[in-house]
Amino acid sequence: MAVNQLEDVIQRWRTTDEKDFKLEDRELFLNASRICIAQGDSALLLDFIKEEFNQHIVRSMGSGLLPPLVNEVLRKDQSPVHSQAILNQLIQICDVKELLDILHQQVEDTDPDAIADTIIVLMPLIQSVLLRMRESKASGLSCALDCLQKQISKLPVPYSQKQEQEDKYGLCRCCNAILTFVQPFVQEVKNRELKSNNQDMKLRAALLKFCMESLREPLLQAQLEKEVNTTDNSPLLNFATEIMTIITVIQEPLPKLLFYHSSRGKEDTIVLEKGACHPDESRACMAYLLFVQLIAMEVFPAVFSPVFVLQCNMEYINLLLSRKDESWILKGLDLSVKSLERVTDNSLPVELLELKPFHEVPQNLIKIMIDCPIQHLRGRSLVVFQLYMEKLNGEAKHKLFRRTMKTSHHAGVESIIIKNIKNQAELSRKSGNKDDWFEGTRLVTLLKDTIILPQGHETDLLHGMDRVMESLNILRYLLIREREISTGIWTDLCHTANSYTKILRVCLSMSKSYYGTELQKLREDKKIKAKEFKEASGKRSVQNMIVKTETLGSMPREAQDKVLQCALVTYDLMESLVVHIEGIIEQSPK
Repeated sequence: MAVNQLEDVIQRWRTTDEKDFKLEDRELFLNASRICIAQGDSALLLDFIKEEFNQHIVRSMGSGLLPPLVNEVLRKDQSPVHSQAILNQLIQICDVKELLDILHQQVEDTDPDAIADTIIVLMPLIQSVLLRMRESKASGLSCALDCLQKQISKLPVPYSQKQEQEDKYGLCRCCNAILTFVQPFVQEVKNRELKSNNQDMKLRAALLKFCMESLREPLLQAQLEKEVNTTDNSPLLNFATEIMTIITVIQEPLPKLLFYHSSRGKEDTIVLEKGACHPDESRACMAYLLFVQLIAMEVFPAVFSPVFVLQCNMEYINLLLSRKDESWILKGLDLSVKSLERVTDNSLPVELLELKPFHEVPQNLIKIMIDCPIQHLRGRSLVVFQLYMEKLNGEAKHKLFRRTMKTSHHAGVESIIIKNIKNQAELSRKSGNKDDWFEGTRLVTLLKDTIILPQGHETDLLHGMDRVMESLNILRYLLIREREISTGIWTDLCHTANSYTKILRVCLSMSKSYYGTELQKLREDKKIKAKEFKEASGKRSVQNMIVKTETLGSMPREAQDKVLQCALVTYDLMESLVVHIEGIIEQSPK
């Protein structure tokens, strides 16, 4: 019946001019066509649309059929061949502006549970419409990419390569589809690379904006490390490679994007839409792909010094490390290593520490070492922190050490700094490595600010064990060295050591007394409980006894016993080092 109705409508309008169609005519045509689609008569509808005599009707009214046809293509219970063929016909016949508006609305109204399937169907249609355009193609492409990327950004990013292969939510399929979507426009820019008219520049700007947005989402959230022992790259790493390739094809120099983005000139830069800018997150991901994964490194100029590259990358490293996302932190750590490795040891001047990124990156590394719940990130941040310190010159190290000791408030971090002070003092004594910042009065001044017990007599030695042990080790080393080869700081060293060990002895006496008493109480209590259990074994249930035992404390007695014993052994070790240091002080230097 719907077919007959459609035939009657079309017969009536075959001789009617397009400009004479009324709104009610359009509704009548669309209703009859929708009924055909719903009743499975899409093949007959396709024949009507292909008919040469009906082209003016289809051109005037056919764009309204896009939503129901897209829904038919997305259905899983029947073949979409005829509906897809109708769509392809309408895309080539109907008004471009109407088609784009309807297709954009379709993208925006996508079912959250069918994002990937829907936009993969819509992308070829939008592409075909854009390719028909002569004017405003660039703005149309920009709007289309904005709509598509907004939907793609809603898809969860796979955490591992296994999840990428499974592609449960379709993100990888969407990334491949959108690359196919932009290829004709990339090729158009490539073919017209010698032209620089306004329309061409706008097309380049639209593609560049797409690339930069892709770097931020989804690539910044993705795990982009190459699979070990395999030649197959992950789908998202392949996507990243293609994005970097497009950037080079549209001839936007990578150094300008990464290093000179705040001072670009209008005359030699791709013109962006008014108010548009590329986020730092995108450039941070680009720096990671370039310097860590070496993607597009073959087109990157080799004229930049390692220190300049590091100085520029520190902005991105700081951004990546300041976030709590694992993928961001990993990229920041990897970018740190690759940027620092090329820099000569002991070469970075103290002036760099006054720059915000050089000041904040060590702080972020320390935060990760202390607070991050993921063990491998804590370990890698320690490696990067150590590498960072090795690249600073003597004055910069001296300043960083003092600054960190005042701000970290963490015994583990402080022990790392003290160990590095010792290493620098030891290195400075070797031939050709003399460093005035770790010799003489400068070293003594640093030690006075470093070799202290922060809370005096009330210092928790067990909590601050790492710092205390490193402090004793550096004092012992320096005293032995000064006794053998005097450099004129023996008196100051002895004063520092005496001041430290005097307070430490008080702390040790109080701590050993406290933990010894606690251990004795614990063992006596254990004997009493064992006796009570033996006497009461025939009078009450084991279950009641267990409940009573659990109320004594959250830590098992055996664990409490081990902790207390370990503390006492640690205090004995500290005390033996104190005795050794006092013995060295009693001897005069040679």
